Amino acid sequence: MLSVVILTLNSEKYLAEVLKSCEFADEVVVVDSGSTDATEQICAGFKNVKFHKQKWLGFSAQKQLGVDLARNRWVFVLDSDEVILEPLREEILQVLQRPEFCAYEVARANIFFGKEVGTMGLYPDYTVRLFDKTRAEFDGREIHEKVVLKSAAKTDEQIQAGGANLTAAKNQIGRLKNHFKHYAYDSIEQFIAKQNRYSSLGAKGAKSSKFKAVLNPAWTFFKLFFLKGGWREGWRGYVIARLYAQYTFWKYVK
Repeated sequence: MLSVVILTLNSEKYLAEVLKSCEFADEVVVVDSGSTDATEQICAGFKNVKFHKQKWLGFSAQKQLGVDLARNRWVFVLDSDEVILEPLREEILQVLQRPEFCAYEVARANIFFGKEVGTMGLYPDYTVRLFDKTRAEFDGREIHEKVVLKSAAKTDEQIQAGGANLTAAKNQIGRLKNHFKHYAYDSIEQFIAKQNRYSSLGAKGAKSSKFKAVLNPAWTFFKLFFLKGGWREGWRGYVIARLYAQYTFWKYVK
């Protein structure tokens, strides 16, 4: 009924907890881009895991490959530092008995430096994770990829295979009530390194702009810390806002 798709690269830290949370799925498709730690050995300890090696293709292409490898029509795409909690697991199983939509947004509870952050737009932080792969796919972007509905309509017979309710709502995206847990960043050093890498990838699709490099970081900080309530998180909120502002600066000067 359900396949979970996970990308890995030296993902041993949280992987056992992640895979344990996915044991309710019929299969877990792991696409690994060259791990040198215990990632593969950890995967071998779970009966429902299928481990595939693939040189890095980019975020969208790598995830889409995992989706294509999945044997089930319904897939849940999960990162190797994200954990499906029990309430969400039960909701997924219930929804799949009679899906009303082609895809579902799911809330993500982000943990920064050991603590969950509930403001700054970091919760509920909805993203499409559960979807019918015949009706949705990744958008092909190198970074900040997302799942979108396919533009080419399927035949009525194909759509009806997913249930009468799916036919009625074939162009809609639903939203689940429960969230999953995301170990976003363990340390400030990890945050800086990842945002530096992401800003380099993001710069490929954006023009260098000194004007935006001066103004946009200040706006990013103001928005996150004041407008979106980062001040409620204290020092942690201030650091997060400053680092996202720094990411914005890097993106426009690279």
